[in-house]
Amino acid sequence: MKKQYVSLLTLFFTVCIFFVSCTNKGDKNAGNLNFDSIQVNKTVHLFGDTAKPGCNLIINFQYIIKSTDKKTQDSLNTIFLSACLGDTFAILPPKTAIQKYTQKYVTDYRRDLEPMYKKDEADNEDKKAILSWYSYYKNVEGHVQLYQKSLLVYRVDYSEYTGGAHGMYSSTFYNIDLKTLRPLHLDDLFEGEDYKEALTDLLWNQLMTDNKVATHQALEDMGYTSTGDLEPTENFYLSKYGITFFYNVYEITPYAMGTVKITLPYEVIDRLLKKEQPILKEIK
Repeated sequence: MKKQYVSLLTLFFTVCIFFVSCTNKGDKNAGNLNFDSIQVNKTVHLFGDTAKPGCNLIINFQYIIKSTDKKTQDSLNTIFLSACLGDTFAILPPKTAIQKYTQKYVTDYRRDLEPMYKKDEADNEDKKAILSWYSYYKNVEGHVQLYQKSLLVYRVDYSEYTGGAHGMYSSTFYNIDLKTLRPLHLDDLFEGEDYKEALTDLLWNQLMTDNKVATHQALEDMGYTSTGDLEPTENFYLSKYGITFFYNVYEITPYAMGTVKITLPYEVIDRLLKKEQPILKEIK
């Protein structure tokens, strides 16, 4: 009897371990990615004189330092670098790319602006005005917003001032399928060729709900679509709640209104989505 009890107990624990192992395997995120960040905060003044205007570059770049597959690591870091710094730097190792980008930014600033500043100074231009005009900055931040199973959402926030009335800023999103190692597009998620018209209607409806108004005209009176049409944008991101469409300044609103984001819950757009899209099955 005692031997039978021990055998049953052993069998029970074996089944439990097998079940937990299978569950963990099913929940595992693709690539088993590990991340690190590179930070830069660099200030350089015209003519090397701290009394004169300067430029400030801030970078916060998140990248992959470890993966179960080297190809996945390299491919994703290339996408991240291209998104943050441009294609010229995407082929370089992350630390080298950041160093070269930083050097180019401060070198270009001094080369391009020192002759103009010298002339303005000689012409006795208003000192406060030229201090403002020539005080440039650029902020670039790239980070992982979501990493779940076969989906990685990478977000790039960018702001820059190069003289004028105000700076510019934007956010861009990359929804990367970790099985194919390429960003997803709307055509990958939505069924057929005519979904954009229906999706546009849903965007208008959600925007009216968000702003507590009942008509398109009411939204237009507030300033929406004064700088561009409201239509589905490829600048979107996936979450467990739905798909968020992100519009940067001037795309559908003036600068003063800022950016606009419209989230369509999955239950609202379900009839338009591809039923067999693996990423959607995993995240919903």
